[in-house]
Order: sequence, then C-alpha cells, then structure tokens
Amino acid sequence: MDRDTSSRRPAAPAGPAASGLTAAPAAPVARGTSTASAASAAEGTPPVDLGYIDMLRGIVEGAAVGFAVLDTRLRYLYVNPHMARMTGLPAAAYLGRTQREVLPHIQRPDQVLRDVMHDGRPREAIVTGRTWVDSPYQVREWRCVYHRLVDSTGKVAGVAAVGLEISEPQQYLYELERAHRRLALLDSAASRIGTGTDVAGTCRELAEFVVPELADAAGVELSPPDTASARRAPTRLAAYATRPGLATGLAALDARGELVGWPRGTGTRRNLAAGRIWRRNAITAAQWRSLIPRWPPARACLTARVHSVLLAPLVSDGRVLGILLLARAGDSGSFSNEDATVARELAARAARALDRAVRFEREHTMALELQRALLAEPGQLQQHAGVETTARYRPADDGSMIGGDWYDVLALPDGRTMLVIGDVMGHGVDAAVAMSHYRSTLRALALAGLSPRRILQHADRMVADSGFERVATCFLALGDSDVATLTYASAGHLPPVWLTPQGDMELVPVPVGPPLGSGLGRYEQRVTPERGGVLLLYTDGLVERRGEDIDRGLARLTGLSLCPTDPLDKILDTVLARLAGGSEDDIALLAARAVRG
Repeated sequence: MDRDTSSRRPAAPAGPAASGLTAAPAAPVARGTSTASAASAAEGTPPVDLGYIDMLRGIVEGAAVGFAVLDTRLRYLYVNPHMARMTGLPAAAYLGRTQREVLPHIQRPDQVLRDVMHDGRPREAIVTGRTWVDSPYQVREWRCVYHRLVDSTGKVAGVAAVGLEISEPQQYLYELERAHRRLALLDSAASRIGTGTDVAGTCRELAEFVVPELADAAGVELSPPDTASARRAPTRLAAYATRPGLATGLAALDARGELVGWPRGTGTRRNLAAGRIWRRNAITAAQWRSLIPRWPPARACLTARVHSVLLAPLVSDGRVLGILLLARAGDSGSFSNEDATVARELAARAARALDRAVRFEREHTMALELQRALLAEPGQLQQHAGVETTARYRPADDGSMIGGDWYDVLALPDGRTMLVIGDVMGHGVDAAVAMSHYRSTLRALALAGLSPRRILQHADRMVADSGFERVATCFLALGDSDVATLTYASAGHLPPVWLTPQGDMELVPVPVGPPLGSGLGRYEQRVTPERGGVLLLYTDGLVERRGEDIDRGLARLTGLSLCPTDPLDKILDTVLARLAGGSEDDIALLAARAVRG
C-alpha cells in the first residue's frame, strides 16, 4: 500500500567541529609537483604528467554525478562538489565520518562495499532515502557503482563510489505502478462490493475491501432511513474492519448498531452534509477528544497510534446515505491527495451499490408486509364444518425475493369450499400487488356462484382487458360435501397430489388451460368423487430446479412416504423439510382433508 513518503528536509547535522569530530584537512598539493612525481623520480620511472591529474580532478569535481572515496572502515575521505550539493552538506562535513553519521536517512547496503574490498570485483547497488535538502520526489534513489582502491603496495585502501541519481525516472515508474494499482482497485470494487441485495452485507463488503489496501481500519456509518442529510441526524455504525495487528487495540471503535455521529457545528459535519471529503493527518490527543466526544474510543485511537483519518460521504442521487471512515496507524503514511481522490471515487461507486441495496430492502419489506397482509395465517383460513385445511408459505432459500405465490380458502355461502393456489410471474412489490389483484378477482367470481372453469374464464378476460401485464398460473378445487365431489380446473398450474387413505401419493389428472391474463381463456373442469385422504396443492418452487426436468421434481413429490392420518401441519412440514432445500423460488402449500361428522 502506498504511503506519503515525500522527502522533507530534516535539520542538518553540525559540521565536524560542532559535532566533536575533527577531520584532518587534506595536505595541499602545489601545482607542478606531487608525491607521485617525486616517487617516480626516485625510482627512475618517468614522472607523472600533472596535466592529466588536473584533467582528472576537473572531471571528478565537475561531473554531474556523486563521487566519494571511503577508507576501509567506510569513513569518507573525499566527496566531490556535486555530492555535497545534492545532499545539502559541505564536503568538509563528511571527512572522517561514516554515512550513518552524516546521512542517517539514507539506506545503503554496506555489505556490498565490504564485498568489493574483499574480492575486488566492482558491484552495483541502489541507494534510497532522504538527504538534507528538499526534493520533489517521494523517494530519492541513486544507482551506485563501487570499486576497490589499493595503494602502491597492493594493500586495500578503501572503496570509490560513483552515484547517479535516478529519482525522476523511478518516480515516473512508481506513479505508473501506483496508478495501475488504483485503477485495478476501483475496477475490482464493482465485483466485490454490492454482490448481494442486503444493506448489511454491502456495508461489510465495503469495509473489508479497503483494508489493508487503502487503510489500516475502516468503518461504514449509515444515516437513519428517514433522513437524507447528515446535518440533521447522527449516523449508525453498520460495518467495521481492521487489519489483524490493530484488532485488539481498536476494539472500542467497533460499536456496530450504535449511534456514533460527529459533533454538530463542526467542519467535519458540514463537509459530510455537503458531500465533501474530510481529511486530517497527524491528529493530536486534544483533536481526538474533539473529534470523538466519548473518551474511550478516542483513547483507543491514541493507544493504537491512529494518526490519520479520512471520511468520504456515501452520496447517491444527491442523498447522503452514510460515511466511509478510513484510518491509518503506526508506521503507515498519512493520507495524500491521491488517497482522497481514490476514496472519493470508491465511495461514489459503493454508494450506488448501497443505494440499490437500500431500495431493494425497502421494496422487500413492503412486499413482505403486503404479502403477509394478504395471506391468512393457517389458523385464520375460512373453514366449513366438513373441511379441514392448513397452509404454508416459504420464501426462497436466501430470503431475498418475495414472489407472487398465494393460497386461499373460501367458505362459500351455499356450504361449498373453494381451494385456490396461484403463482404470479415475477417477484417484489409488483408481484405482490398483482397477487392481490388476482386474489380479489377470484374471490368475487367465486362468491357469485360460478363454477371453477367459469371463474377462470372470467378472470382471464378481466385481467387481459385491464391491460395488467403480469400473468399468473392458478388451480381451483371446489368441494361439495353434500354430494361428496371435487371439481377441478387449472390455468397453467401444476396438478395437485392425492395422499390416499392407503398412503400412496398420486398426481390428479386435470385438463390444463392457459395462464390467467393471456386472454386465451378456454378452460375445462373435471369432477371426481371425494374419496378420502389429503389433497395437496403447491406452487412450482416445491418441485422445480434449474437445469432439471420437471418430471424429476414431480417424481420426488410422489415418492414421499407420508401418513394420511397425521395432522395436516405435520404433513406440510414434512413435505417442506424433504423437498424445499435448494429451491430458488418461493413456495406455497395448501392441504385439505374432508372431515366426517
């Protein structure tokens, strides 16, 4: 994770005299003579041309690279003017001192220099860090080459170092790499945040996504659902994540479910209410007290060495849904302008996913309440003295979608009983509203005394003429205890199952017409004698599975071993326990049994 490591100039050390170290000045060499030329004359060899020495001195001292000579203990014997300029220290400050003493913020692999002196093989190394002068680069880098130095007797005298600064091209590469990582981070956010449809899960995914890539700890605070402004109400912590090393120290911050808002009248609250980023680095103890009114969380931040905080509002369609809180601690760098930009974009993308989850959850709640209002509890079903009924409704396994499945029992004035099971296409509020429409229509037609096939014909035409776009399957069973008969009619629905008095499960053959709402209503009905046992009506979620032929699901249903004399509640619970697992759709079940007086 990138951190703000911009080079800043620290206070330079004092010179050798001030620090207590005194470097012996180099002996002056008069032009036209040298110890080398004197030695050459004594040995009878041609004298060294001092013009070459002056030329070499000019090259070294005028070169735009750093040049240094160090003794065998890695103490400086010479540095050229360019090295003095780029480090911010005069050449005299180096003499007789080690790098750690004069440049403590530079990381140099000293073992490489020792290896060069040991075997004489030149080596390269990358040196990084900060010097005593300001720099526009986040990290300064030099590519250095080291050569062993020997005296005239062949004894190792030290090492010569030549360093070329490569900070600018390296900074460019770092920026490209960082930009690539940030783009990859934002791209992956689309597939890792908002994978589900619940608000809590989306908040948890967001908090866990930014740790540790963008922060050491993160929280997601949500505004109450009845407000769209962080100015008028506190927020509530919905999710929290931290890197393992901080989990214990920041336990006091994990107050999920509690109201945690930011103090009123502060710049923090005003920025968040306006949808702006708020960032604070190098936070002091006094500032922690003002930022977090309750002292224990503030003390936890101080104990865990949390020094920087960034707050990014979660804004969608102009509404502030909440806050993404990022914190860095310990040796992690402060939040930079680039971090703020990334956090702003990430918060914007996450807010869209969160808004979808909020809307879905609100719609899910409305649909569920509407469905509960329309579906009578099993004990509230209308009953006649001669019929016992009970029912079950079960959402899909993940509970995220409320469908249009419904059941109904009508005790008609003439003593007959109408059993209804149906399934509206689709899910959500629209499906629940459509279910209400179909249920009311069928009730009205049944109370008018129509036969099952006539009920379906009129309902199909009424729905088609009204322009209602959601079709539905439906099955009707009209029981007449006076003549001990059952009359069936189906609008595209699966056939019911008889649990016979002998315990067999048999599909009831019924003529099937088109679904309601198609406008193609031609329905037939079938009359059979009532022969005891239990009649089971169900929707397709009980037997239908993705990628599987429906006949296999029906075979599982008819293959169940059930006792026809068991209570109806037990029979339905057994059916659900054995068949409902893995269903991707909701399920409605209705069971009926004739009761003899």
